[in-house]
Amino acid sequence: MHLLYADESGLVEDMSQRHFVLAGVCVFESATQNIASNLDAIITCFAPHMPELELHGSPIRSGKGFFRKIALADREQLIKDALIAGVIAQPAAGVRLFGCVVEKIALCGYDPVRYCFEQIATRFNLFLQRRAVRYHDPQHGLILFDESTMEHRLRRLAREFEMSGQVYGAAHHYAEVPVFLDSRASRLVQLADLVAYSLFRHFEHSDSQYFDLLKNRFDQDAETQHGFVLVRTP
Repeated sequence: MHLLYADESGLVEDMSQRHFVLAGVCVFESATQNIASNLDAIITCFAPHMPELELHGSPIRSGKGFFRKIALADREQLIKDALIAGVIAQPAAGVRLFGCVVEKIALCGYDPVRYCFEQIATRFNLFLQRRAVRYHDPQHGLILFDESTMEHRLRRLAREFEMSGQVYGAAHHYAEVPVFLDSRASRLVQLADLVAYSLFRHFEHSDSQYFDLLKNRFDQDAETQHGFVLVRTP
């Protein structure tokens, strides 16, 4: 089964932020343990006495909590090391990224969460469909979201799509409706957080140091990049 771990970055209600991001890391189920072990090893090196330390982009870079007394350069390097271990060092065919970035004003009142959910769900389904047709890979997919302030909204959207037979409900390549996980129990959800944060930093703050590592890892084939969509004002 192909698993898409997804998380958001940016607050829809915060008008001081221009962008909202929903992004995910697609991993085949057999690779999850290896990636989680790689991320655990990074934490062990960074904080030997805190194996439970979570990888979340915003608190790491802003220096909150445990990270308050750690130099910014070291905090930034931790994010990069995690992205390299979880994405860049993995085979491109085994780990693909999906992302949707919207400049909220460009949607003209359309719900950014709904739009991003539609895009991610549709593009992941097309990936599964492409695998089935081109490579005779009948594996189903499952989206796993972080339990967050967006959880109730995303659950409602998933139910609506399933009942209406629209984008998500018509996606016969899904094994089940989205699952919600506590990020404390999943390094892969934490990795999705770092990917979403990387996109947010790039588009919101013109800080490309993380995005530049990832920009070639979004789902694509020889002709087209399928896994990334950007909506901005002209």
